[in-house]
Amino acid sequence: MRKALTALTVAAVATALLPGVPAAATAKPSAVRWGPCPESVAASNLECSTLKVPLDYRKPNGRTIDIAISRLASKDPTRRRGVLLLNPGGPGAAGLRFPADLVAAGMPRSVLDTYDVIGFDPRGVGHSTPVTCALTPEQQLRGNIPPYAPTPADVAKQAKQAKAIARQCATSKTGFMLPYVTTANTARDMDRIRQALGEPKLSYLGYSYGTHLGAVYTTLFPQRGDRIVIDSNLPPRGVNYEDRSLFAQGVEDRFPDFAEYAAAHPGHGLGSTPEQVREKYFELAGRLDTTPFQGADGALFRLLTFSMLFNDANFPALAGLWQAFDTGQMPAGAADDSVLYPDNLMSSHQYVVCDDSRWPRSIPTYRRAVEADRKHYPMFGAASANIRPCAFWPSGPIEAPVRVTDRGPSNVLMVQFLRDPGTPLAGARKMQRALGNRARMVTVDQGGHGVYLLGKNTCADTAVTTFLTTGKRPVRELACAAEPA
Repeated sequence: MRKALTALTVAAVATALLPGVPAAATAKPSAVRWGPCPESVAASNLECSTLKVPLDYRKPNGRTIDIAISRLASKDPTRRRGVLLLNPGGPGAAGLRFPADLVAAGMPRSVLDTYDVIGFDPRGVGHSTPVTCALTPEQQLRGNIPPYAPTPADVAKQAKQAKAIARQCATSKTGFMLPYVTTANTARDMDRIRQALGEPKLSYLGYSYGTHLGAVYTTLFPQRGDRIVIDSNLPPRGVNYEDRSLFAQGVEDRFPDFAEYAAAHPGHGLGSTPEQVREKYFELAGRLDTTPFQGADGALFRLLTFSMLFNDANFPALAGLWQAFDTGQMPAGAADDSVLYPDNLMSSHQYVVCDDSRWPRSIPTYRRAVEADRKHYPMFGAASANIRPCAFWPSGPIEAPVRVTDRGPSNVLMVQFLRDPGTPLAGARKMQRALGNRARMVTVDQGGHGVYLLGKNTCADTAVTTFLTTGKRPVRELACAAEPA
């Protein structure tokens, strides 16, 4: 999960349909038949099934695709309230095994008794009908975040690579699924899951990108949501060009935690003060920009640093990584096929991000953005502002982005680290403002990504568990202090 890891009406069903689709045309999903899970996601007590949903909800009786779902059933019928649907993030992350993963992370028995916990692979992902962009090993190596661009020439270089990926996505064997792999359609799939399970409402727990998905669901289906928890929050429009600088802001927010760690462990040789550690970052990145070695350059160094800021437990390994770069030694696996990102993970991410909203198509626009963000966010701004395949996406959005609003029940609990590199507090505050009185927020004075059960903060975990099992939220924003590791 860490790797992976955006209006209320009278008839809730009608709000889920695309323009021009009458509510009466909605096809009824088939009943769920539970059975064994695929071997790759098999876990104790986890059972699986597959649903058929429309590829295009404007044509509900047209072509269908598969959605794979899983269930960890409540064993206490006297306490069972309904279903709790999960999403681990992404977009592009598989969620079929996620119920078992959260049990391993310590999901309380009280929650497991209250709900059938439901996982699913979103449309385009994993054991649902999967998409591909036929990515090469080289394209799979560095993930979905564009490389840091030290110069305008690096933006032009990335533009060629981004254009190639967009073309591959469109001409792949799953090109027919463009432009239907969207957050709004995934939210509609979620409501099909609810209907198929025979539930009047669903509760939800989503992390990272899953916060955007949850906000879109409770906007499209405000009366179908029961208790909604969104953890590590994106802004209300999800991953989009206007909020491109958030990753860069997140690195600036989070890096001081690592700098303090490294300065407190002088054996790493990275500096004896946090200021010296920050200076070391720029020294190493600049050196690798001008003199790459063994496939490692400044862009890879910055990307690896960003990805390892997601969890305090990574700090010793990150310090070792810096040491290896500093001494001219390629860290094991840092630039080889052992760290390839799966084609489906990366491809489904592109489908969703590029299908959800329009991105500028002008390369000079990205050059200007990179230059500005390099100055405002020097650690990572020239990466998060760099050009993506969305600039060359062959299809436009089939509908306007869902506008998250404050209309609907007050049944959302937000959870957020103050220093999150992937979904920083600035984006969470935007989501909070959009939801208004629908939401209460729990903040945690820690750094990292993923709070409930993953951040090991008793104050935050208790608040979420209490809400899921009793429906009680804090009466106002709750600020949780950091706890010893």
